[in-house]
Amino acid sequence: MFRIVNKKQLNNTVTLMDIEAPLVAKKAEPGQFIILRTDRDGERIPLTVAGFDRNKGTVRIIFQIVGATTKKLDSFNVGDCIEDFVGPLGVPSRLDGLKKVLVVGGGVGCAIAMPVADKLHEMGAEVTSVIGFRNSELVILEDEFKAISDRLFVMTDDGSHGEKGNVCLPIEKMLSSGETFDEVIAIGPLVMMKFVVEAVRPFHIPCTVSMNPIMIDGTGMCGGCRLTLNRDGRKIVKFACVDGPDFNGYEVDFDEAMMRSNMYSDFERHSYEESCNLFKKEGAV
Repeated sequence: MFRIVNKKQLNNTVTLMDIEAPLVAKKAEPGQFIILRTDRDGERIPLTVAGFDRNKGTVRIIFQIVGATTKKLDSFNVGDCIEDFVGPLGVPSRLDGLKKVLVVGGGVGCAIAMPVADKLHEMGAEVTSVIGFRNSELVILEDEFKAISDRLFVMTDDGSHGEKGNVCLPIEKMLSSGETFDEVIAIGPLVMMKFVVEAVRPFHIPCTVSMNPIMIDGTGMCGGCRLTLNRDGRKIVKFACVDGPDFNGYEVDFDEAMMRSNMYSDFERHSYEESCNLFKKEGAV
């Protein structure tokens, strides 16, 4: 059992938790993920490592409440225990040798982008961060990014906080003015990453994206997290859980990935609504 030692609501739908998991904390690196079960009857869900403290033996997760399992997880409080917390899984982000990096985070993907930016900052790299949200109510981790970034652009679709527009606007402005980077690292919704890749492509800057498709076992055996890469005119199948989650953004078939990610959206929504009704009934007893 893995004890929750800290819980914080970042906004109405996003929650931060620190989990007591010393063996995971000992090995975790930015870019990796864990798979958890809330209880013995719960489903397995992957969550990216959003931070860790090796001295305290804790691992940070940040999740959005989108389905029944995340709804149940959000009902847990400090002192409660999670049944399973397995990891670290996946390949750590490859950051060695990078001196000037553009880190792009979208929505809850900022929770994944932040430890990457933090690691780069610790390594002495010049970090420019661009984070984007739909509106001011959804903004998370702004102060944390400010502390580890040489420059920070905060974007909202409606202009209610920071600058108005999507994350591609400052990217295109910087690159068009002649600025360059060793690498662009984009983490967020699939459609956001797709457009970041297209914005960077004309400038031939390496662009890495973090893929978090459907995952079940985390070992590559189930095949649920498969991705199609277009490499040198050939289609190659990779598995995000063992080959990723980081991939060359220029190779990812985003259209296929988006189609597959939407396959279970109706089921997920139905499951979420059922869980909400269950919580209401339990609260009424």
